[in-house]
Amino acid sequence: MKGVILAGGTGSRLQPITHTRPKQLVPIGNKPVIVYAIENLREAGIDDIGVILGTVGRRAIQDYLGDGSEFGVEITYIIQGEPLGLAHAVGCARDFVGNEPFVVYLGDDMIGGGITDLVADFDPTVHAATIGVQEVDEPSRYGIVDTDSDGNVTRLLEKPDSPPSNLALIGIYVFTPDIFEQIELLEPSWRGELEITEAIQGLLDDGYSVQSHVVHGWWKDTGKPEDMLQTNRLVLDNLTTEIHGEIENDTPIQGRIKLGEGSTIESGAVVRGPVSIGQGTTVGSDAYIGPYTSIGENCVIDTVHIESSIVIGESEIDCDRKLVDSLIGRQTTIVSSGDIDPGGERLVVGENSTLKL
Repeated sequence: MKGVILAGGTGSRLQPITHTRPKQLVPIGNKPVIVYAIENLREAGIDDIGVILGTVGRRAIQDYLGDGSEFGVEITYIIQGEPLGLAHAVGCARDFVGNEPFVVYLGDDMIGGGITDLVADFDPTVHAATIGVQEVDEPSRYGIVDTDSDGNVTRLLEKPDSPPSNLALIGIYVFTPDIFEQIELLEPSWRGELEITEAIQGLLDDGYSVQSHVVHGWWKDTGKPEDMLQTNRLVLDNLTTEIHGEIENDTPIQGRIKLGEGSTIESGAVVRGPVSIGQGTTVGSDAYIGPYTSIGENCVIDTVHIESSIVIGESEIDCDRKLVDSLIGRQTTIVSSGDIDPGGERLVVGENSTLKL
């Protein structure tokens, strides 16, 4: 079985972060989102992966992932061009997957429990597709599946007023090549896109069996800053302590900390985990790093109280302020203007920015 990761989206909901960096490379827990998808596929026994690329961030993704060998997989890049919908992206993988069943994984989704059980549950001699679903509290906000007593899908509904179930689509699918015939028959929706849900409904209408698989681990779409920060919390909840850098004498460290090579936590700093700190970063003596914070590589963090935040990397923060729930782009400088407000600041800052607070 092969894997297909859809990485052609523009990341408009994550601007300004995505003005200079594709959303699939924005790190959570100091690891790019797309790497979690690759790891989940590999753990499910899938090491031949096609990555569908659009017009935004194509070169950056290729440069970062290379041929996939660093991640224990083989990667083939497939150019979609203009994003014309999920079904269009899946259709671009036809030559890559050939006659094999394949997994489709949205490159900006995060699934905490992995997909091994979902993949193992798929039987291509019985089903033309398996759809990953999860129970949600407000089903009218999602694409919903209706199923029979055996868990087979009977219909799909997009944000229904009267949901027949609370099982929402979560952006992970297993298909046989039968899906490609359905994609060829699609017309653009009101959004001007080819919808994968319509292709799946086509399978049902033509008498194919489509299975649902309930994913019990957490699932997050990381399309917006608040989603990134919430997912960062979920990832750091499972952090294990790894100290590869230096913690100077008498530095109070509480909770679980991951400290990269060449990084230093200076004496006098306060770090309360779970916290992830990348390589080559200095946490100064007047810094407070609070829980659920990820600090990227080659940063200088001092004279600041920061928590529940992501600092992507290569940044300097020295501002006598409290920063909470913030997403800070690469190569950002945040320094104090001299006036101190005791309240907490909430920031979303793009790359190469300078702020005086």
